[in-house]
Amino acid sequence: MDTTLVHRPQFEKAATSAAGIGIAICLLVSQNLLIPAKGIGQITGISPTINIQEKQVNQELLFEQEIADKYQNYRVTEVEKGVKHVRMIKYYNNRPVRINIVELSPGLNDSLVIEPSTASTTLAAKTKISAIANRENAIVAINGGYFKPQTGVPLGTLMINKKIYTGPIYDRVAMGIFDNGFEMARVKLDAVLQTNIGGLKIDNVNQPRMLSVHTIVYTPDWGEYSPPTPKYGKQIVVEDGKITKVTYGRSKIPQNGFVVVGPEKSLNTIVSARKLKLKLNINPEWRDVNHIISGGPYLVKNGEVFVDMTAQKLGSVGGRNPRTAIGYTKDNNLIMLTADGREGSSIGLTLMELANLMKDLGCVNAMNLDGGGSTVMYVNGQVVNKPAVQGGIPLSHTLTVRKIS
Repeated sequence: MDTTLVHRPQFEKAATSAAGIGIAICLLVSQNLLIPAKGIGQITGISPTINIQEKQVNQELLFEQEIADKYQNYRVTEVEKGVKHVRMIKYYNNRPVRINIVELSPGLNDSLVIEPSTASTTLAAKTKISAIANRENAIVAINGGYFKPQTGVPLGTLMINKKIYTGPIYDRVAMGIFDNGFEMARVKLDAVLQTNIGGLKIDNVNQPRMLSVHTIVYTPDWGEYSPPTPKYGKQIVVEDGKITKVTYGRSKIPQNGFVVVGPEKSLNTIVSARKLKLKLNINPEWRDVNHIISGGPYLVKNGEVFVDMTAQKLGSVGGRNPRTAIGYTKDNNLIMLTADGREGSSIGLTLMELANLMKDLGCVNAMNLDGGGSTVMYVNGQVVNKPAVQGGIPLSHTLTVRKIS
């Protein structure tokens, strides 16, 4: 059972919020009074502009009230219109956990862009969250999904601006980011190399090899050269839709093509092909998805706590640790959370504790991201949590929120 540390009421914040609400209502009333007499009574009797403004004000008031009710005992700071940063301490078994939350309502601010960001132009790279955030002009950022520690290559589905950078591992859960909201599901890759003499199934894209029998495609996003060929394997270089090289060694990846690496027996079926085209799709078919970021396991699924650690082959991430999680509410508010751990002043969370917390915050779907030493949150120019390494360790990728003019 956990108890909550109640902070001194934030009278100044409450007064400021009440004053802001009062001003908004006064502005709305004054705007209604200024409607010209001409045209009143036509169709609806109210100016369409006023209707839009009234709806916007109502949405803002509802968001403010929702935040005030949900986080009434905690320190809440406005980052940007529709974006709130919350600091809290919760107690588990009478021991503290320091938690940072960003909750945002994309519908209240059209200038917000939510998307994953990589450390560099190629996948095999790592850098600190502040460097990524500064480059992207981000107002908020958290660490992303899992990555290979030695190289920084993301482990799991990553899509940015409708382009698939890496494919899924063990069909782990991922969150899709759309123009009008979010979706969450376990993601599978449906990929094939189409040729004039038949197709070749592709097992993954830009991922470290897990089995020698897998056929993997490496694009220029991977880096300059493909990885070594597996035992009994071969590599095919495809440029401008044509095979330009067949080799047993590493290959330079063409900017306008890719390299196929897999078992020689499989690749031999297409070496005489004259036309080749790579088709990449995901299941579920998120037709209008803009970005995808993966993690695992699930924490909340369809409004219920659901931690499928074993099913997603994530047994190693159990225990009490620093945590990072994302989720969304029924109103499509995005919730980003970090919990510090491995210290006396903050002991971290178990996955079940994290799942229950995300549900309590109103998430209808939520998932775990990379945690431990990777857990870090950046808000308005600074790291707001306390990772073991000052400023956080170098990361493969982040989930960022930036404002466009």
